[in-house]
Amino acid sequence: MQFLWFNRKLLIESLNLPSFFDRFLRLAFINILSNLMVPLAGLLSVAFLGHLGEIRHLAGVTLATIIFNYLYRALGFLRIATTGITAQAEGRDARDDVLLALLRNGLLALILGLGILLLQYPLGIIGFSLLSAAPMVKSSALAYYDTRILGAPAVLLNFVLIGWFLGREKSGKVLLMSIVGNGANIVLDYLLIIHLGLESGGAGLATSISQLLMCLVGLILVCREVKLQEIVKVSEQLKLSAFNNTLILNRDLFIRTLVFLSAFSLFTNLSALMGTETLAENAVLLQVFSLVVYLIDGLAFATESLAGNFKGQEATENFLPLLKLAGTIGFIFGLSSATAFILFPEPLFTLLTNHQELFSYLNSHVFWLLPVLGFGSIAFILDGYFLGLAEGRLIRNTALISTFVGFIPLAIIAWQCHNSSWLWLALSCFMLTRAVLLSLQVPKTLKHSNLIENESSATSMANSPFSIGSPVVSGNR
Repeated sequence: MQFLWFNRKLLIESLNLPSFFDRFLRLAFINILSNLMVPLAGLLSVAFLGHLGEIRHLAGVTLATIIFNYLYRALGFLRIATTGITAQAEGRDARDDVLLALLRNGLLALILGLGILLLQYPLGIIGFSLLSAAPMVKSSALAYYDTRILGAPAVLLNFVLIGWFLGREKSGKVLLMSIVGNGANIVLDYLLIIHLGLESGGAGLATSISQLLMCLVGLILVCREVKLQEIVKVSEQLKLSAFNNTLILNRDLFIRTLVFLSAFSLFTNLSALMGTETLAENAVLLQVFSLVVYLIDGLAFATESLAGNFKGQEATENFLPLLKLAGTIGFIFGLSSATAFILFPEPLFTLLTNHQELFSYLNSHVFWLLPVLGFGSIAFILDGYFLGLAEGRLIRNTALISTFVGFIPLAIIAWQCHNSSWLWLALSCFMLTRAVLLSLQVPKTLKHSNLIENESSATSMANSPFSIGSPVVSGNR
């Protein structure tokens, strides 16, 4: 074992790889495994519903899922914000701040989760009023909605627990939570949908129970390493005034997430306006995009954890090697995945659809995966980097400009011309704009340190819409 370790060390040194190479790969690998369990569990849920006598249950769940996608993805900032500030506190070896990151965001998640439960009926009325479907499909959708929303507090607490473990580079614990949650979801889907015949309501209940079990596992893992005395001690610092920085960061990340969701929703809606076939064809290509993003997100999560840790340690010399390592692997992932579908379209697309009439469109538009995944991979890695640095304002402004300058103008042309290629060009420019804007801010993070040479330069930087080096969100601020 010592010989193997020595050889690996020599290999890393001979290839001029960063000292944290093993650390990065371990985090990325576990994160990718954890991420891939989500679509796997979703596919099996669809399979159970798809084998029921009436297709309306599958259609209803698909309809209601749109509401939950907006609701939960928009609140995904709880995971993102927790990772960044926890990683920085961990890097500073500030135990109290590490615990405060968990308590503050955990309390916020609990309040928001209980708020969703209290407002479940008005939220359902608003959500379903914006969606159109046959009465029987809506009935199945409501049954799913009523049972799945019961798990809202657990879902949001899971965001915080996952973010906290990622910030402390405890990806193995995130993987354990994912195995329990998604494994339970599959088993419960079978028992409630097939065995007990609860149909779409059973699918929602299975998801709620599995999220609760996942949350319990996460809380048990926390209790095994955190003493009650520590919680009591830091809870005294849970003052409303100290919440300010946390709330500002969460607000910026909420806006960023909402803007991204809106951009992809607009892409889907415009595809639908171009016809059912165009919608189906673009949906298949977006499925490929989503699957590859699950892989790249594993790298982005690892980048996020390490960037925050390095910032906490003031080890800014590691920033550039980290970006080179993560960016290179992510770019290779993105381009190789797109190239595989370009070179072998029919065998790969056959895995996603058996509708032969879609293949001619897919063959002529598959090349759009190259710019979307190429630029997108760089954008996602840079996003993870700045999330680790807790640069909420920068990420928010980049999202707004990328959407309103890079995406919407070309999307409007696509709508007016009724041309799907323009729509893919809009998505490519959206990714390119994100990548360029974030890349332009990287040099500032490499130069920035806690000792800024003169106060005037610091002031001008803080007043910039793309400010770098804003105060670290921690328990002491």
